[in-house]
Amino acid sequence: MAGIVGIALTFAMVFGGYILAGGKMAVITHALPFEMMIIGGAAIGSYLLSNSGGVLKHTLPGIVRAFKGPRWTESDNTQMLCLLFQLLKIARANPIELEEHIEAPADSTIFQAYPTILADENAVTLITDTMRSASLNYDDPYQVEDMLSRRLNLMREEAMHVPHALQHMADALPALGIVAAVLGVIKTMGSIDQPPEVLGGMIGGALVGTFLGVFLAYGLVAPLSQRLAAVMKQDLAFYEVIKSVLIAGLHQHATTLCVEVGRQAAPEHLRPSFLEVEDALRELKRAA
Repeated sequence: MAGIVGIALTFAMVFGGYILAGGKMAVITHALPFEMMIIGGAAIGSYLLSNSGGVLKHTLPGIVRAFKGPRWTESDNTQMLCLLFQLLKIARANPIELEEHIEAPADSTIFQAYPTILADENAVTLITDTMRSASLNYDDPYQVEDMLSRRLNLMREEAMHVPHALQHMADALPALGIVAAVLGVIKTMGSIDQPPEVLGGMIGGALVGTFLGVFLAYGLVAPLSQRLAAVMKQDLAFYEVIKSVLIAGLHQHATTLCVEVGRQAAPEHLRPSFLEVEDALRELKRAA
């Protein structure tokens, strides 16, 4: 919602100010289709040329995600801490029983209690793969920790591909606007024998290209890129919570301390309070 409001406000202020200053929208609307074809077509073409199939595949979902906002909430962090608490308790009490949950999480009663987390393949595989690796090599937790860190770094790098690609497009749009403007000037020079009022309209139309390139770059595409990057970073912080709890567990800290380490790793605005987590864990113990 905030993104849509931001776009509406940008258009209203830019074009509203232009109209209130006495500008004529007819000049812009007449040239807009042709300038948009040149600038937009060149921008899309260069985007296709410069990016891999994976980036292209995730571009539209990424744009939608930028408008929808972050996926994970404070409640999700609390649920994740409860899930990891249960798994760590089982891992220490009965490692054989743990295998039933990490080998088939979709059939696990523990994972099924948290459908939002179970629906996220990245979160589930991160937990199960790490706990499976830890069960094979508990004598060297640093090796598992290093593997987990490298995996998260790779996830972070992949998540930033689309925001970076959109930012590169934003950087190119002003130059493409100049290309459109130069073509407009060339067209104008071919009609140099026309009266001043005709030439003025043609030059104004040519300048629409420069305006459009800059406006699209800094008014729409660059903010969209930054918004998507912010959403991705916030969602990746959810996996940092998982990492923190699992690493604390590998170092054989008390289970409640592992949960507290994970809680502290959550972003401040998504971090459940100590009492909220304590109450959630107390409910788990009662249910057990």
